[in-house]
Amino acid sequence: MIKLENDWDAFLEEETAKDYYRELRRFLVNEYKTKTIYPKAGDIFNALKFCPLANIKAVILGQDPYHNPGQAHGMCFSVKNGIPPPSLVNIYKEIDDNIKSGDKGSRNGDLTAWARQGVLLLNTLLTVRKNSPLSHKDKGWEIFTDAVINALNKREKPVVFLLWGAPAQKKAALITERRHHILRAAHPSPLSAFNGFFGCGHFAKTNEILNAAGEPPITW
Repeated sequence: MIKLENDWDAFLEEETAKDYYRELRRFLVNEYKTKTIYPKAGDIFNALKFCPLANIKAVILGQDPYHNPGQAHGMCFSVKNGIPPPSLVNIYKEIDDNIKSGDKGSRNGDLTAWARQGVLLLNTLLTVRKNSPLSHKDKGWEIFTDAVINALNKREKPVVFLLWGAPAQKKAALITERRHHILRAAHPSPLSAFNGFFGCGHFAKTNEILNAAGEPPITW
């Protein structure tokens, strides 16, 4: 049984008992035995581990983990003290252009500090084969991460959802917008960043929403 020692454990106990997750687990056991899979098994649920449900202020949705060696560690867009990939470089650029003053976080690629401040860095798929993007699509992770979003949507306390790109924006259908806040923009990848990500202002807007609610802003 998966234990994170925080308030996601009750959710995980219920969700991992379902038939779809049991099938997903059987698939993953074989994948990890026979192929190179990212992130390492102990890091799969880091997004939930480092960001308890009660602490969540904002959610950033990614697609699937980085598929190159030494990058993925269980949180979308984050790398473990490595060279930031192009999408993350663009995220940092937007932050620096967006937030002209005040505290900013480090730029070493590891976004764990965001998670500890209440930013859930959730990929739609939580695992991937080496050098094979979307290789774990339609295996059950989509059901699991939809359930995570549904759990957040049930909260009375508002959450800011940052949805970048068409796949992430499809998740808006799961969110009650009259209670929560949805910010939409293009994906930060080099292919689309200039088509609506740069200049979106999402980082300042998130902090404005948090300030208005009496919550401490995020040190991006």
